Amino acid sequence: MHPFRKPLATLAAALALAACGPQEPTPPTTPAATEDSRTPAQREAERTPYELDAAFAKAGADFGVPADLLKAISYTETRWEMVQGQVEFEGLPAAYGLMGLRGAQLSEGARLAGVSEEAVRTQPEANIRAAAALLSSYANELKVERADLGAWAPAAAKLSGIDNVEAQAQYVHQGVYDILRKGAVAQTPAGDLAVALLPNQVQAKFASAGVVRSMSADYAPAIWRPSPNYNSRPAGTDISMVVIHTCEGSYSSCWSWLVNSASGVSAHYVVNESGSEISQLVTEANRGWHVGASYDCSLNGSVMCGLNGTSVNNFAVGIEHGGFASQTSFPAGQIDASAKLTCDITQSQGIVRDSYHIVAHGRLQPATRTDPGPNWPWSTYISKIQGYCGGGSTGSIIIDSNQANNDTSKGYIEVTGTSWVSSTNVGGYYGSGYYASPTAAVSEPVTFYFYLPAAATKTIDAWWTSATDRSTTAPFIVYNASGTKLATVNVNQQINGGRWNTLGTYSFTAGWNKVQLSRWTTAGYQVIADAVQVR
Repeated sequence: MHPFRKPLATLAAALALAACGPQEPTPPTTPAATEDSRTPAQREAERTPYELDAAFAKAGADFGVPADLLKAISYTETRWEMVQGQVEFEGLPAAYGLMGLRGAQLSEGARLAGVSEEAVRTQPEANIRAAAALLSSYANELKVERADLGAWAPAAAKLSGIDNVEAQAQYVHQGVYDILRKGAVAQTPAGDLAVALLPNQVQAKFASAGVVRSMSADYAPAIWRPSPNYNSRPAGTDISMVVIHTCEGSYSSCWSWLVNSASGVSAHYVVNESGSEISQLVTEANRGWHVGASYDCSLNGSVMCGLNGTSVNNFAVGIEHGGFASQTSFPAGQIDASAKLTCDITQSQGIVRDSYHIVAHGRLQPATRTDPGPNWPWSTYISKIQGYCGGGSTGSIIIDSNQANNDTSKGYIEVTGTSWVSSTNVGGYYGSGYYASPTAAVSEPVTFYFYLPAAATKTIDAWWTSATDRSTTAPFIVYNASGTKLATVNVNQQINGGRWNTLGTYSFTAGWNKVQLSRWTTAGYQVIADAVQVR
C-alpha cells in the first residue's frame, strides 16, 4: 500500500503527526547530511500538517496557477487523497496522486514540471506540480486571464480529460467550482489544519451544455443518460446479482466514458461521490458490459454454480461509484444513495440481499480487478440495503431447508419420513445445505410453509443444486391456506442449479400456505429440497 493513501480528513497513519505548528528546518552540518536516506513511507510519516497546504501554494506560485483552483480540482478528483489508481475500463489509463493524473497527461505534466513520471505517481508535491504545469500550459493555449479565477474553467475542463460536453459542464460547475464556492478543510485527528480551501463566490466562465435529460424508468431518482454499449440478455435469464464497482475516477468522467461508443463498456448505474446524483446508462432488462469474466462459483461461496462458465453480465446489474479502490473510506452520502438504489434493484428483480448476490467486482474478476477495494463498508452497506427494504435478506419470504435460517413467524420447513438426508455434496446450494432423497412410490414430502396476513397473489421460486442423478420431473405441489391444491409443477433438477427458478404465480388465501416437494415420481433419481421464495 502506498504510504499516502489515507484521506486527509482523517490522516490516519499517513501523516502520523505530532507537530502542532510549523516546523523550522534544521540545516545540514555536513555534505553527507544532505543525502535523504529515508524511505518514501518515512518521509510521508514525518510530514507536518502545513506542508501539503504549502505544496499547493508553492506549485501555484511557481507555475502561475491559482492555488485554490489546484485544491478544488484535487478535491473533485480524489477528495484530497493520494490515490494509486487501477484500470477499471480498458482504454482509460489508471489515475494517480492527489490530482488524479493519468496516461499522456501524467507524462506531459512530469515533463513540463521537470520531475519523473514515477515521482508524479508516488509523491504528493510532484503530482501537484505536474498538474499545475499542465494547467499553466493550457492557460497559455486557451489565453486564460490568469488573474480571473472564473476564467480558468476551460483549463480545468481540459485537465479533466472529459470529451463529453455535458459531462465537462457538470465537472466544472457541479464539481470544481462548486467546491470553490463551498470551501472545504481537511484536518488531522488532533484538529490540526492539513488543507484549507476557503469559500469563494466565484462563477465559472464556462458554457452549460443545455441538455435536457429525462429521469430513469427503472429508478425514479436517477437521470437517464443512455449508453450505446449494451445488448439483450440471453432469453430466459433471471437477473440474480448486483455487482459493485468503483470508477477509478470522478463521477462525470465515469459516466461520460461509459456513454461513449468508443469505450465499448458500460454499467447500468453510476453513483456520484456525494450521493446527490445517480445516472442510469442501461436499462436493467438489458445486458450491460461491466464485468470481463465468466462466472466461477468457487470465487463466490459456491453459490449459483449452475451459472459457471457464463458471462456475469448475463445475469447481473452493475453499479459504478465515483472514486477509487485504493481510497481509505467512502462518503456516507454515496453509500446511503447506493444502498437505496440496490434495495430498489433487488426488490424489482427478486434478488437475494446478501453478500453472495451483492458482490464486489474484484471477487468475480480477481485476476485484473480489486474494486471497490478493501475499505468498501460491506457490513454497513448490506445492513442499509436490508433496512431500506424493510429488513431481512429479501423483501420476499424465503424458507430455507435449514430451520435455523428461517423466521418461523413467517415461514418454516417440515420434513416427512426418514429418507431425506441433509447434504452439502453438490455446490450451489442456498444457505448452508439442502435435503436429498431418492424418488419412490410414496409422497413423504418436504413442506415449505409461509404465512400471509391477507389474501395475495404471489410468485413462487424454488432453489436446488443440479447434478446428473437428479430427477427430471421433481414435483412441487402448491396449496393455499385452506388446503386447495393450486398447481403441481414438475421441474428438471439436472439443470438450472444454484439459482432461483420460477414455479408460477398464484392467488393465495390468508394464513399458512405451503409448497411441497414430493418423492413420488420416476424411480432411480434424487429430488432436492433446498429453498423456496415467495415474492
